[in-house]
Amino acid sequence: MGTKGITAKSHVEDVIESWRQERPDLDLGDFLTAIIAMRLGRQVDDKYDRFCRERYKISGADMRVLFALRRAGKPYARRPTDLFRALLVTSGAITKQVDRLIQLGLVVRETEESDDNARFRIQLTPTGLRITNQATELLSTRSPIAPGLRALSRSERATLERLLPKVLIAIEEAEDET
Repeated sequence: MGTKGITAKSHVEDVIESWRQERPDLDLGDFLTAIIAMRLGRQVDDKYDRFCRERYKISGADMRVLFALRRAGKPYARRPTDLFRALLVTSGAITKQVDRLIQLGLVVRETEESDDNARFRIQLTPTGLRITNQATELLSTRSPIAPGLRALSRSERATLERLLPKVLIAIEEAEDET
């Protein structure tokens, strides 16, 4: 924002103002909200990735794989198909991430026997579980979005926590229909 005694306009405020000035004929609410959401997503993802790399020496994307396994509950395992669907990435991306995480000793491939063929699932190792639990505890108090949320009142924050999932769910459902 600004320095002592001087209030500078933020980039976001400048974008909003300039679009409204240039196109007063349009209701730009949805358009501007999307721009803000995209910028917010990039900021949070960049800070989250830096946190994961500095503290755990893995990317934010790799940590999301560990989190997906952790939230599966005991035995903290999922099939690769479930992982790439849950994380909205390709099967090739999951394969590369899993290979990296195996090399680091954070996950293992475990074979499951079924009636017709052998399948496998990815499972957290004890080290992977420890790191995932530690990261969850740290991020619950030092999330990359925390500085922004501190600018909100409790009521505003509760409203945001209630509304953001509704927006995301509606977008995902609309995508599924196309």
